[in-house]
Amino acid sequence: MKATPSTSKPKLGPGEYKPDSAFKRIEDLPRPKLIKQRRNYAQRACPWCGKQAFRDRVFVRPLHDVGDLRSGRPQELRITYSQHYCSACRKCFSVDLSDLAPPHGDYTHRVMAVAMRLVVEDGLPYRTASWNLWRDHRVFVPFATIQNWVEAGGKRASERWESDYLDWALADCSGYLTADELYDGPFCVLSIVDNRTYKRLFYQVLAHDPTGADVLAFFQRFQAVLQVRQLTVRGITTDGSALYPSAIQTVWGALPHQICEFHVLKELNQASLRAVAQVRKQLAAQQPKLGRGRPAGAKRKLAQQRQRLQLKIAELFEHRYLFVQHQLSDSERATLLRITRGLPQLRALREIMDEVYRLFDRRCHTATALAKLARLRQRVQRFAQLSRVLKGLFSANVEKALTFLDDHLLGATSNAVERANRRFRKMQKTVYRVRTYEHIVNRLALDLFREATMHPRTATLNQLHAHRTGP
Repeated sequence: MKATPSTSKPKLGPGEYKPDSAFKRIEDLPRPKLIKQRRNYAQRACPWCGKQAFRDRVFVRPLHDVGDLRSGRPQELRITYSQHYCSACRKCFSVDLSDLAPPHGDYTHRVMAVAMRLVVEDGLPYRTASWNLWRDHRVFVPFATIQNWVEAGGKRASERWESDYLDWALADCSGYLTADELYDGPFCVLSIVDNRTYKRLFYQVLAHDPTGADVLAFFQRFQAVLQVRQLTVRGITTDGSALYPSAIQTVWGALPHQICEFHVLKELNQASLRAVAQVRKQLAAQQPKLGRGRPAGAKRKLAQQRQRLQLKIAELFEHRYLFVQHQLSDSERATLLRITRGLPQLRALREIMDEVYRLFDRRCHTATALAKLARLRQRVQRFAQLSRVLKGLFSANVEKALTFLDDHLLGATSNAVERANRRFRKMQKTVYRVRTYEHIVNRLALDLFREATMHPRTATLNQLHAHRTGP
């Protein structure tokens, strides 16, 4: 006998995707669960004179709350509250409901808090946050309402971040800073980040490209904040911009100023790749020109030569990263020797890049690295073409990029502030409205308070893991 197919639905196992229920008609939506509360009093104290006022009228206020996850139904609060009339003041007042919802609001504080966390902490767009509220909490909030909440919260955060947030951020300030500017159309964001704790300390939004006076005023404002808390700056890391040296000298004097190692190496690597590209162009120009059709007779050798040159050009392009890669394996070094056969200038270029990377070895001091740099510059000057390509090696920024070798706490790169800039770019991708001066200021302030809650959140997760694993 043939086995009859089972009509029962397969059970979902761990890790299987189960989409949320779709409702195509209003009648199919789950009915809200009504929760009645009474705040109906016969007498209440007048908020102006303090005398007892008798009840005058009774109202019912509906509030949307976080839904019931067990039943999958929304929850709606029905608050029956009383309105009182003070005969002495001749004014009416209602019972205080501010612990449940803001005045004239339709949603409870719990709904607003969850919506704000979805946008600020999780970085969700407004429409996606609206769907997540319904899917995970069974409460529907229009995305425009969420946008109004976030903008209002950002405005309040921008008014108090210099007091509340800075108390937390500067509590364990290391004194080693990194500063950078971020351009966004007509606006510019100046930022200062702790290079040891990676905490954002100070920022300012400009409606124009920054000048030396803007950077000087920005540093002076931050120095005033440090003086109030009796903190000092021990070192600062910036990129190679000309905006910072004079401002740093004016505000902090002879402060160790480190130029970001990454930016210096980036310029030298790009110059090296341009040198390899020039060699490829020279090889392409050496290719013999052949007519159409299959070569015959004496043209066969020219065709073979053309094929060899084309193969050499293709290999130089495919393995161009070997000229700037920090460390090479044995197979990669063998490949480099093979593709540079007959090109001594490229082998010299790779040897020079090896010497450049050795300059930033933490095991030596700044004076030793500067002596190595002087010898390396003399060697590069022997090659006329390479000296023109690697002219960035003779810049004063290369010498300033070696300052960190004498201080093991001074950051070699400005990665801390670059991380903050990447966070801002990600926020702009999810919320396109962050393009005006006011919205940029407000969202940056909100993101600072998000950063302040990351450490307690990590501690909570660790405690939950420890509790789950048991003793």
